[in-house]
Amino acid sequence: MSYIAVIGAGSWGTTLAKLLGDKDYDTSLWVYEQDLAEEIKRTRVNSAYMPEVTLPDSVNVSSSLADVLENARYIISVIPVRHTRAVFKNALPHIPGEAIIMSASKGIEQGSNLTVSAILKEMTSKTISVLSGPSFAKEVACKLPTAVTLASEDYTAALLLQETFTTSYFRVYTHHDVLGVEIAGALKNVMAIAAGISDGLCLGYNSRAALITRGLAEMTRLGVVIGAKEYTFSGLSGLGDLVLTCTGPLSRNYTVGLNLGRGMKIKDIVSATRSIAEGVDTAKSAHDLARKHNIEMPIIEQVYSVIYEDKNPREAVHDLMNRTLKSEFYG
Repeated sequence: MSYIAVIGAGSWGTTLAKLLGDKDYDTSLWVYEQDLAEEIKRTRVNSAYMPEVTLPDSVNVSSSLADVLENARYIISVIPVRHTRAVFKNALPHIPGEAIIMSASKGIEQGSNLTVSAILKEMTSKTISVLSGPSFAKEVACKLPTAVTLASEDYTAALLLQETFTTSYFRVYTHHDVLGVEIAGALKNVMAIAAGISDGLCLGYNSRAALITRGLAEMTRLGVVIGAKEYTFSGLSGLGDLVLTCTGPLSRNYTVGLNLGRGMKIKDIVSATRSIAEGVDTAKSAHDLARKHNIEMPIIEQVYSVIYEDKNPREAVHDLMNRTLKSEFYG
């Protein structure tokens, strides 16, 4: 069977490694922390990020990029965006020339404002595929029915990856709009923070519905301007993932917003959790992109102000609701 390297052993990386291992693919999981790697090898359980999952014997675990990448036919990157460059700088000498690379991370890099596939393409000169969509790791690990999108500009790679990842409970659709799938997957995390803030302030279901709907409008507006396809945002990686992360308590980003709405400060929220909520970093990147392209994104603007300017969440809501009146559809 194909040799698959999963780079990153957070909850999603561990879950994808289990999914592939359960299909009897020869899979290797790279773990950054050497002590955690040794523990997982011994117990077959990732106690730090996914204690509910027992990895099958077909999944090899290592903290050595050289060992994990040796002879890899497929490389699955599940690294937080802020660490992607550093990890792949070390990985580059060990990546086989014919390897197919896929990103399963969601976010936009601060500073460069690049998506993960753009970062990896810049570093490896390869065509990068992307897996995204409404998929809480815990539910996939429990084999609950899930549907996602696999976007690639390489049609052959898309079909190979679709077949590789599809199971009786994990349905994979192909798509060609890589940029749209990534922008949608990144921005929905910021909207989930907004939804969490709303719920933390006990603003009700009306408010959450409005945030989801107007959040989708903002995501689409920016995506189209930078080259994405409008219809992508109505699909699994757009509306589907947005609804999930704005309403599901398993969402790290929603939980960040919930705690902000309840009065906690962002530094305390971030320091209290081991996992990274990508929406925190992406809020700044999205804010910068909106300014660069002169795009009106009021929800993004307010989430940015709450996180990076210590704005009171109630004041942010007030400013959103008291903006100049407009038509719902324009432009």
